[in-house]
Amino acid sequence: MDIKLLITFLVGFLIVAIAANEIAKVFQKIKFPLITGLIITGIIAGSSVLNFISPTAIHDLNFLNEIALSVIAFSAGSELYLNDLRSRINSIKWMTIGQLVITFVMSSIVIYFIAGYIPFMAKMPATHKIGVAILFATIFVARSPSSAIAVINEMRANGPFTKTVMGVTVVKDVLVIILFAICLSVAKALINDETTDILFFVILLFELITSFALGYLVGKILQVPFLTKADIKMKGIAILIIGYCTYLFAYYVNIKSVELFQHEFILEPLLICIIGSFVLTNYSKHRIEFSEALEEISPIIYIIFFTLTGASLSIQTLMSVFGIAIALFFLRLITMFFGGIFGVYAANDFKKYAFIAWMPYLTQAGVALGLATVISDVFPVWGQQFETIVIAIIVINQLIGPPLFKWSLNYVKESHLRAKTPVVKSTRDSVIFGLEDQSISLANQLKKQNWESRIINFDVTNKKEVNDFEIINLPSITYKSLKELNLENSEAVILMLSDEDNYKLAELIYEHIGIKDVVVRLENREYFEKFHKLGALIIEPATAIVSLLDHFVRSPNATSLLLGMDEGQDSMDIEIRNEDIHGIRLRDLRLPADVLVLSIKRKGQLLVSHGYTRMRLGDTITLVGAENSLEELKFKFDT
Repeated sequence: MDIKLLITFLVGFLIVAIAANEIAKVFQKIKFPLITGLIITGIIAGSSVLNFISPTAIHDLNFLNEIALSVIAFSAGSELYLNDLRSRINSIKWMTIGQLVITFVMSSIVIYFIAGYIPFMAKMPATHKIGVAILFATIFVARSPSSAIAVINEMRANGPFTKTVMGVTVVKDVLVIILFAICLSVAKALINDETTDILFFVILLFELITSFALGYLVGKILQVPFLTKADIKMKGIAILIIGYCTYLFAYYVNIKSVELFQHEFILEPLLICIIGSFVLTNYSKHRIEFSEALEEISPIIYIIFFTLTGASLSIQTLMSVFGIAIALFFLRLITMFFGGIFGVYAANDFKKYAFIAWMPYLTQAGVALGLATVISDVFPVWGQQFETIVIAIIVINQLIGPPLFKWSLNYVKESHLRAKTPVVKSTRDSVIFGLEDQSISLANQLKKQNWESRIINFDVTNKKEVNDFEIINLPSITYKSLKELNLENSEAVILMLSDEDNYKLAELIYEHIGIKDVVVRLENREYFEKFHKLGALIIEPATAIVSLLDHFVRSPNATSLLLGMDEGQDSMDIEIRNEDIHGIRLRDLRLPADVLVLSIKRKGQLLVSHGYTRMRLGDTITLVGAENSLEELKFKFDT
């Protein structure tokens, strides 16, 4: 290979990949999946439109595909963590069998009989049709763990249905690569008119056993970078090198076996990589660090892989097979529907799952596309048309799958989305959970600033008497008890119980009430990330005093001012609710001379404000200045 030409191709492709990433973000804004934007950009840059990436360049850059495929396999294997599957193992087992066996068998049979309607299959002999049909069916089984995780995280889903979905998704992707290795060997034999006698299946079994053994070895090799103190990016690069070396070794064995025995000995690199990742994830202490390294490198790898895949496609071919792709999409959907019903009844799960059990498994991405890419390389005569049909199906699945998955999570009531934040007029009403000296002191401090406070007590043994504030005793932390408090009419909630009780309250408020400002006093830092995901404002007493002292040392005047320690001075957050203020520039607000604007927050983002920043309804403006002037502005902005 000409090194100078390869460098030219790499630089040119790098420019296209960067552009594809930016264009894909535009697709995301209009609710299209990221991979759709990458593939379409690749198609436009490819030989069928602009020819920025020529067929020669695609051939020479094929090693990038192999690196990407190894990372896709590593990512799929890393999701199969056995400890997370044990609680729903029976449901996972039967749903996997239903989705895998029924989808595979039904799809194979139907595709074989409708082969006459698929252009590149129409004139094939029967044995060839069988080979192509089982390859289609194998890809139909594949799912996308990354898409499933993205939806689950977005919906904050948790429960038996969600756990089953996650388990089936990762187990299927491991099994589908094993199934693919078998079906690819059988398809090659059928399409190349080789004999498929007992010796063929003995050799196939030996190839699989060897791939499993090498996968175990790769799992041990993968642990080596994590025994060092190297940077996470360097460990990610080591993963890429190990993955690509797996492909090189498989090619070397293939070539040598032909030279020595006049027979191909085929190792499946995808299977080796997924087994290696599984071994590291389940039988080493580096699981979390391995996942972090994959997360570090995966975005770049996916940009390269999907863009290069798009560049290899012909837009004319894509348009010509789109009708076939829609028909095959519905075929896959129907087979998964029956597979879902079987899985629910076989596992004796809730019957309400039966008719929606297929919905979470519709989306496809990296694994399915990776397998299609391999088939395109192995069967160059019709492989590109095969790959184009699969890509069209994947695009449809990416558009329809996530909304269906979200709907199913809402249907089984396992989503935990944030409740809509109520529109509250400035009431200066706060609710403090926890009856103790600090909560009473806080209520007194708020009272000086004209706030009304209610203190909620769950401890029946606590007999503290407070005359200045309303004390409400509640028996337990439940949504029913919270409803009685009418929290949606409060401006702020302060949680001063144990971390466990605070988290229960924060979740209930997040899911059912949606108050904007929930302040949490943290005791154990292990809970920090949990509260942060709920959007709580976290005060950690252990570090708060040190931080406060630090600010007093470095900037005593500003700290005193912000804390309201200077007589007659205070700071205040005011939400813009006055429609007359909407659209006015900051410099035109005519603020009093003794008031200063510190910041503006819009839709959760702090703005770098200046005189020409225009106010919008819903903005929160932070002001500091004289108390009287702040009160006047609060009335002006808030009404």
